[in-house]
Amino acid sequence: MPPLSARTSSAIPRTVWMLGIVSMLMDVSSEMIQTMLPVYMVSTLGLSAIWIGVIEGASVTIAMTTRLFSGVLSDIFQRRKTLTLIGYGLGALSKPFFPLADAALTLVGAKFLDRVGKGIRSAPRDAMIADVAPPGLQGASFGLRKSLDTVGGFLGPLIAIGIMLASGGDIQLLFWIAVIPAFLAIVVLAVGVKEPARVSDATARQEKKKLTVKDAVRLSPAVWSVIVLAVLMSGARFSEAFLLLRAQQAGWSLAWLPLVVVAMHLIYGLVAYPAGKLFDRLGARGVLAAGMLCLAAADLALGLANGMPLLIVGIVLWGLHMGLSQGVLAALVSSVAPAHLRATAFGVLHLATGLAVLAGNVLAGVLWETAGPAYTFYVGAGLSLAALAVVLFMLRARPEAAA
Repeated sequence: MPPLSARTSSAIPRTVWMLGIVSMLMDVSSEMIQTMLPVYMVSTLGLSAIWIGVIEGASVTIAMTTRLFSGVLSDIFQRRKTLTLIGYGLGALSKPFFPLADAALTLVGAKFLDRVGKGIRSAPRDAMIADVAPPGLQGASFGLRKSLDTVGGFLGPLIAIGIMLASGGDIQLLFWIAVIPAFLAIVVLAVGVKEPARVSDATARQEKKKLTVKDAVRLSPAVWSVIVLAVLMSGARFSEAFLLLRAQQAGWSLAWLPLVVVAMHLIYGLVAYPAGKLFDRLGARGVLAAGMLCLAAADLALGLANGMPLLIVGIVLWGLHMGLSQGVLAALVSSVAPAHLRATAFGVLHLATGLAVLAGNVLAGVLWETAGPAYTFYVGAGLSLAALAVVLFMLRARPEAAA
């Protein structure tokens, strides 16, 4: 991760650091499982690429739908930590079901529980960061949380490689060991994070009393413009499961397959914090445009790849896209949403992008089975370029969202 100056590191609140560590630990657990799960689903459970696309997309959509209601509840009761703890708790409880799964139904149930937990925790956690982030450091705070999260995405696959090599490819043992960091995350959250102060000004209190699910439609045009933008960007990016399948197809050995995720998350983590700082200084337009250009180039490289060189280029560019876009989108929502509707705004954002991801994953699975893996990435490149054009247009047309 890039070094922080003394001034910046002291300005970013302890809550942001603790939430980043919690995300890191949970991501270690999740990536230990996720790096081998697509192969496990295909080789052990006999599922097709279409079913992988449906399962991956549906699990994301479940999480995003839950985020909407969790966000509204967080704004109504102003109990950010409580909901975050429940969400991470469900995520931890889901982990033992993965090694126990001997059929697709059990696996789907485990992913359902994990995604519900992710849905419950995400909006109140992001709202907590927005609540405590100092003015002018919103991008840096969200970028730091993303960077720490991707440290988990980097360590998890490395641990998976070690376990796979030491155990002779025992995927179930890997899944059992992944339970440990998930429960450590709960301990850090319970002990290290304090409930942030409630919204206290009179206007916010009056608005808070009126909050219902219908508040989603009362979000400002600036918030809705960011949500529309995020939907278009998310629809152009499908699940990393297809990167793993592409790597296996290119001849990457099973034990070393997690290196795909290691490489992607290394780049993601190195870029997310600087991207957040660029957002604080320059606005979102250039950063998000660069992110979508990287995604289009990644798709082209992966589509053309018939060996390791282009495959590695595609993975690196994919990580650049994630680092340039994910934290910046969260910071952009935080900057345009009113304080008393922040969690609701994040909930609507995640629901809308979840539906887009579902559509993108199903499309990717169908293309993979019918037209071939290369065309899956070619179509992704076309969608990415279309989203790039929209980024350039919308953020120029709405300068308050770009700045």
